[in-house]
Amino acid sequence: MNAVHKQTILSIALAAAASGGYLLHDHIGFGSAVAAVPAIAAAGEPRATVSLPDFSGIAATLGPAVVNISVSGTARVAAGFPGMEDDSSFSEFFRRFGPPGSFGMVPRDGNGRVPTHGLGSGFIVTPDGTILTNAHVVADADEVTVKLTDKREFKAKVIGIDKQSDVAVLHIDARNLTTVKIGDPDKARVGEWVLAIGSPYGFDNSVTAGIISAKSRTLPDEGYVPFMQTDVAINPGNSGGPLINANGEVIGINSQIYSRSGGYQGLSFAIPIDVAMNVEQQLVTKGKVSRGRLGVMIQDVNQPLADSFGLPRPLGALVSSVEPGGPAARAGLQAGDVILKFNDHEITRSSELPVLVANAKPGSAARLELWRQGSSKTLTIALGELSPDVALAKKNAENSGPAGKLGLALRPLTPAERTEVSGGTGLVVEEVGNGPAARAGIQPGDVVLAANGEAVASLEQLRRKIEHAGKRIALLIQRGEQRMFVPVTLG
Repeated sequence: MNAVHKQTILSIALAAAASGGYLLHDHIGFGSAVAAVPAIAAAGEPRATVSLPDFSGIAATLGPAVVNISVSGTARVAAGFPGMEDDSSFSEFFRRFGPPGSFGMVPRDGNGRVPTHGLGSGFIVTPDGTILTNAHVVADADEVTVKLTDKREFKAKVIGIDKQSDVAVLHIDARNLTTVKIGDPDKARVGEWVLAIGSPYGFDNSVTAGIISAKSRTLPDEGYVPFMQTDVAINPGNSGGPLINANGEVIGINSQIYSRSGGYQGLSFAIPIDVAMNVEQQLVTKGKVSRGRLGVMIQDVNQPLADSFGLPRPLGALVSSVEPGGPAARAGLQAGDVILKFNDHEITRSSELPVLVANAKPGSAARLELWRQGSSKTLTIALGELSPDVALAKKNAENSGPAGKLGLALRPLTPAERTEVSGGTGLVVEEVGNGPAARAGIQPGDVVLAANGEAVASLEQLRRKIEHAGKRIALLIQRGEQRMFVPVTLG
C-alpha cells in the first residue's frame, strides 16, 4: 500500500469518525469485510480504527452442519423439600440451558410424571449422520427428532450418553451430509473471537459471537471437564450446538450458562471438543466411557496452608484423605501430601487434578510429583477405574453447594462405601461451607449416619429431620474408625 493510498484511507476514516459513522474495509486473516469502529483520541490527534470480524462466510459454510433437535418424553416432577434450600445471598447459579420444556399445568400420571417437549442443538461430525450434542438434551427422551437446515427431518437413534461430561452421540439414517471441521481447543487463546450456531428458544440456525473469556474452568459437580468460558450470547435451545473459532473449526460444545434469570448474562461455558470427541469414540466403539481414578479426597492450597507446608507459593492439590486399599494408598500416597504435578502437568489449582486423572486410561501408570514434609518426592501410581456409581452419586447429589441450613454438600454412599459403614447407610460430606455444620466441627469426608437418633439413608430423610428439628439437631458422625454425636445449632 503506497503513501497516497494510506493517506486516502486515513482521510476517509477521519471523516467517518467525525460524522459518527463507521468505515468498512478488507481485513487480512478473515478474508471479508469488517467494521472499523473509531477509537477515542485526544483533540487534534488522528483516530485509530478497531477491526471487528465478519463471520458471514463461516456461518454460511457451517450452518448446514448444525441441526435442530427436538425431544419428547416424560419427567418426574417432585415437590421441593424445605430445610436445605439455598438461603445464601447469591441467586446466580450454573444452568444447563436446553431443552426449554413445555411443562405447563399438565396432569401427572400415576407415577408423578408429566409429558415434556424440548428443543436443543447439535452438529454433524460424519457424512453418514453421526451427531454430537449434550447429554442433558436427550437424556430420558422417548423420541428424538433431528431437523436439518434444508427442512428434512429424521428420527434419531441415541448411540450413547455420558452424563459426566454432558456429551451424547446420535445417529440419523442419511448420506453425504455437510460436516463440521474439528479444531484444537488447546491452541485457543483467551481474548480470541468465537461464534456459536444453534437454536435459542427454537430460532433455528441463529448465530452469535463473542470472545473466549477464560479456559480450564471447573464448575460445581462438573469435575471431569475443563470448560471454556465465553461471553457469546447463549440461551435455552443453544445447548449442544458448536462453538467455532475464526478459522471455521469447532473447538467446543456449548453446554452451560451462569445466570440469575436462566437467560444470557455474558457467562457461558463450552465443553472442549477434544474431550467430546474422546467420549464419542469410546461410546461408539465400547458403549461406555472409562476414566482413571486415584482414590483420594483433595482440597485447594491457600496461602496459610502453603506457609504451613513450606511451599514457596499456593499451588497444587492437598490430599485430605486417602481411600483405604485404593490406587493412591497402594502407591504410598498420604494425607498431607501436596500433588504438584500429574504426568508432568503442573497443578496450580486442585480442580485441575480430577480432569487430568479422569482423562487418563484406567490401569495406566501415572507419575506424581509431591511435596511431603518440606521436600519433593515422586511416586508412580497404577490408576484404577472410576466406578459409574461414584460418578452418578456425585451427579445426583441434590444439594450441590455448601448452602442450606446445615451448610453442607452431601451425597449418598456408593456401594463400595456402604461396606465400610456399619449398617450400610449414611450420607458423605463432600463440602463444608460457612454455616452451622462448620461451626460444629463437621469436616469433608465425614459420614452422617443419623439425625436425632434416626438413621438417614437419603437426603430426603435428612431434610425431613431438619424441617422438624427446631433450633438444634444432633448428628451421628463417622470419621475414620470413630463415631461421635455432633450437636448442630441451626439458628
